[in-house]
Amino acid sequence: MILLALLQGAVVTPLHEVNRLTVPPPAVIAIAGATIIDGRGGAPITNGVVIVRAGRIVAVGPRANVTIPRGAEMVDGAGLSVVPGLIDAHFHLDGDQGLPSLYLSHGITSVRDPGAWIENYDGVRASGQTIPRLFLAGPHLDQAPPAYPEDSYLVRDAAETRAGVDRLIDQGASVIKVYFRLPPSLIAEAVSAAHRRGVPVTAHLETVDALTAMAAGVDGIEHITSFGTALLPPLAAERYRQSVLADNNARRDGRYQVWSGVDLVSARARMVVDAIVRRRVFVSPTLAVFEVQAGDRGATPVQVEGFRRMVAFTGQVRRAGARVVVGSHSSVPHAERGWAYQREMELLVEAGLSPMEAIVAGTMENARFFRVSARLGSVEAGKMADLVLVEGRPDQDITAMRRIRRVMLNGAWVGN
Repeated sequence: MILLALLQGAVVTPLHEVNRLTVPPPAVIAIAGATIIDGRGGAPITNGVVIVRAGRIVAVGPRANVTIPRGAEMVDGAGLSVVPGLIDAHFHLDGDQGLPSLYLSHGITSVRDPGAWIENYDGVRASGQTIPRLFLAGPHLDQAPPAYPEDSYLVRDAAETRAGVDRLIDQGASVIKVYFRLPPSLIAEAVSAAHRRGVPVTAHLETVDALTAMAAGVDGIEHITSFGTALLPPLAAERYRQSVLADNNARRDGRYQVWSGVDLVSARARMVVDAIVRRRVFVSPTLAVFEVQAGDRGATPVQVEGFRRMVAFTGQVRRAGARVVVGSHSSVPHAERGWAYQREMELLVEAGLSPMEAIVAGTMENARFFRVSARLGSVEAGKMADLVLVEGRPDQDITAMRRIRRVMLNGAWVGN
């Protein structure tokens, strides 16, 4: 695989967080008696043991098969489940300097902000707070007039696009995000430039057809709403596209109008789903940020139906074999501050994923999306010890992911 990539001109490099964590403590920790949910989707190990030494997992298995080193710090896991540290594919700081540490206390050990200048995190990194691993994109690539000027890097042609990609990667970006005013030709340029550096590209699409963006080689698509225009008949898609190009805010209500009329059993829908699966594109639905339920203040029937079909399409792509991941969007209407991630997991289960599939989406699948699966994303020997102790069995009831009891980052307990 590496040889093939080199022959094709790609640079294969491991991707890293911008906040390299300190050297792990040398102590040995043994978590014994817990149910181990390894993040890969296999059968849980009941009455299991996880041994951590110097920040790495060194042994995992049934209690009868694992020897606990003499002098290890013992942690009683009775009644608890061990899951990998949760990974958030779509986190926004938005000036809330305390949010990363709050997320960490809720089990999210890695976050990716797909659209903010890396220096926006300088204050958090210098604060002395214990924070998750930060995988950052830098500002998203866009064209005028940008929807979010402070989070955008504007490019006008192919040369500026390539230069922008290189600049962001040189500053520490581990992903490049393209935004919806960037035309397909420049999306292709961004993909080519990023892939040469071994960095993936993810996309927020509303005025660009998702089939076109996937053909250009994007690795991920942010928001289930990004598939709206690809699912519509051409005339309806063009009407929506023109409305958003004329006014960025037209998408606020317009996306619900689009989705309330989407035909999820059409030949067009099957074509979109097939392309997602065939091209192995990661889908970060961020359902929680769009959630509108009957009875919500000001909710309209169009919004309720539009959201219902967003949820249904998410389940449809996963059942077809798509690579669905968890992205919280940080602030969402149906979750208190710091709990958007858990709400997203619950909505994925409502969409039809099993609780185990939702856990895998938030751990190993996201680690693959981040290209860090060699060291993060699962509970197995050799991985970094980012672990979460949860009361109960989240593989049976996803709401158990709100019952976080302890969090380990890089082999050290958080808050202890």
